[in-house]
Amino acid sequence: MDIEGHVDGDVVHVGHDARQRFHDSRGYGYPLEGNDVALAPVEAAHLLARGDLAAVDGMDFRGFLRASDDPTLPVRYLVYADLRERGFYCAPARSDWTEFARDGDEVAGGSPARSRGGDDFVVFPRGSGPGDGEIAYRVRVTGERTEVPASALGDCVLAVVDEESEITYLETTTPEITGDVGGNLPERASADLLADRVTVWGPAGSALYERGFYGTPLSGRDTGVNAIVLSLVEAASLAADGVLDLDPAAAVARGRDVEGDRFDRRLAAYRDLRASGVAPKTGFKFGADFRTYADFRGPDDVGHSERLVRVLPADHAFPPRDLALDVRLANGVKKTMTFALADATGDGTASVDWLAVHRLTP
Repeated sequence: MDIEGHVDGDVVHVGHDARQRFHDSRGYGYPLEGNDVALAPVEAAHLLARGDLAAVDGMDFRGFLRASDDPTLPVRYLVYADLRERGFYCAPARSDWTEFARDGDEVAGGSPARSRGGDDFVVFPRGSGPGDGEIAYRVRVTGERTEVPASALGDCVLAVVDEESEITYLETTTPEITGDVGGNLPERASADLLADRVTVWGPAGSALYERGFYGTPLSGRDTGVNAIVLSLVEAASLAADGVLDLDPAAAVARGRDVEGDRFDRRLAAYRDLRASGVAPKTGFKFGADFRTYADFRGPDDVGHSERLVRVLPADHAFPPRDLALDVRLANGVKKTMTFALADATGDGTASVDWLAVHRLTP
C-alpha cells in the first residue's frame, strides 16, 4: 500500500503502519500516538527519493524540495542520504527534539542521544539506533562557500558539501595537549634584542637549547662564538619568566611592531603550549605558526613533530576551502592540524581554546 504524508508545522506526519515500517525497523522519525510517526523534512525527502513514501501533500521528491522554504535542505539531504547509504541510522538533530526509544508498548523520552544546539544529525554506530543510547558522530553540515564559526566546531564532524555535491568529512575535536619537555633553565641569561630576534650569549644560551629546545645555535662555532638566536615570541615568553636579562615589555613591543596584535595571540598560544610541556618551533615551512614536539630528550634526540598549529582570533570563522587546505597539508606531512583560538590581551596570559581537525571516512 502506498503511504503518503502531510506537512504538519515543521514535520511531516505519516499514518497507517508508518511506525513499524519506518521508525521501528529503520529508525526514521519519532513515534506519535498509535502507529503514526513524525518525520523531519530531510527524512521525508529521503523516503520520497527511495520511493518508500509515495507523496507528501501530493508532492513527489522534486516537488517537495522545490516547495521547501529551507535553503539548507538540499545540502543536508545529500549528507543524510550519504550516511544512510554507508549503513548508519541517523536522526535529524534539533535542540527541542528528543529522540525516543521503544520499551514494549511504551515510548520513553530523554535518550542520551538528545542533540546539542547546532548539530544537524546524530549518527549511531552501525547496527545501533536511537534507542541504544550510543552515538558514533554528531554532524554539522555546510556548503563549501559558507563560513563556519570556530566556536561551532569541536567534538563534532563537519560535513562539507562542495559545488559538485561531493562530501568531505572533517572530524573536529578539542584536544588535550600534553608533553614532557621541560628542563632546569638558567636565570637572567645575557640577551640582546637585535631587530626582529634576540641573541643569548654564552653557556646559558646553550643550556636553553639543549635542555628546553629554545632557539637555534648561532653559526660560528669554528670562530668560538657561543650563542643562540631566539624568535621574538620565544624571547618574550622567557623574559616574562625571568630567564632572560631582557625587559619583557620591550620584547612584546618589538613583536607588535613586527606583526601587530597577531603577536599577542601567538604569544598566548606559545605560553600555553610551553605550560603543557610541549616545545613549539616555527611552522613557517609548512605555512603554519608552529610545529610542536611533545617529546624532546636533547638536540640529538628530537623526534618527530606531532602538530601543526595555526593561531587565530577567538571569533574566527573558517572558509571551508581554507580548512580543507590546512588539513590536507598536515595529513601530507603526518601531523595533526591544530588551531589555537585566542584573544589578544597584550601580556601572553589570554586563555586559549584548542581545536584539532582531520579527515574522516565514516
